[in-house]
Amino acid sequence: MKKNKLPSTNCHLQSATRNLQSKKGKIHSFETFGTLDGPGIRFVAFLEGCPLRCLYCHNVDMLDMKDYKEMTPEQLLQKILPYKPYFKSSNGGVTLSGGDPIMQPDFAAKFFTLCKKEGINTTIDTSCFTTQENLDKLLPVTDLWMISLKHFNEKKHLKLTSQSNKQILENIAYLNKKHAPIRFRYLILPGWTDTWLNLRALRKFLKTVKFQEIELLPYHTHGIYKWEALGLPYKLKGVKPPSENSIQKIKKMLEKEGYNVIC
Repeated sequence: MKKNKLPSTNCHLQSATRNLQSKKGKIHSFETFGTLDGPGIRFVAFLEGCPLRCLYCHNVDMLDMKDYKEMTPEQLLQKILPYKPYFKSSNGGVTLSGGDPIMQPDFAAKFFTLCKKEGINTTIDTSCFTTQENLDKLLPVTDLWMISLKHFNEKKHLKLTSQSNKQILENIAYLNKKHAPIRFRYLILPGWTDTWLNLRALRKFLKTVKFQEIELLPYHTHGIYKWEALGLPYKLKGVKPPSENSIQKIKKMLEKEGYNVIC
């Protein structure tokens, strides 16, 4: 099988920038009764595009900006309104995920604005690799920022995601300064993020920011079939998911620091 290549991040960012003023969003798929992407029962919309190229990405099919439905913010709102009773009964709402919805900030901000008018809780699931200008668009209408922490060593972050972590950490500090509600998501990737050095850096970082909780996400291999279907080489073959014992050790370590930890 011919091995394809993912579009470069720089080209992808340029393409996304040209589409920022579009009235329609590029949406890959939906999950109508999500329980893993924010509090309560949630309607999750997965948007196309991502500024990172994570070696372990389990939604690699959402990166090429090819397989999507175009919808206006108003059309997407109409799709979720029937679920409002479930949001109310469970303290849930709407989550924009992906990919990374930060690639379509104007669409996301407009859609969240409509949700807020309807009294619907809004959550964005993001890497936070973007401009401060885009953060400012979303800050007034975003109830929860779910931010994925990748790696604290800049060189390893670059190798793991194709981008430096400098801008991400600066953006998190900016959101914290603006008192944005934050939930961190931390992937436990054996040999990468579960090392003593990286966990020490994680603890040091967490002491500098205010956040609601940190969610531990064990690495899994469920998305490899997507890479194979796209003819893409999966570079983490042979890496196994972390053991339950390893996960619990990290959980207890963070709880000892006084943090609210969920798995």
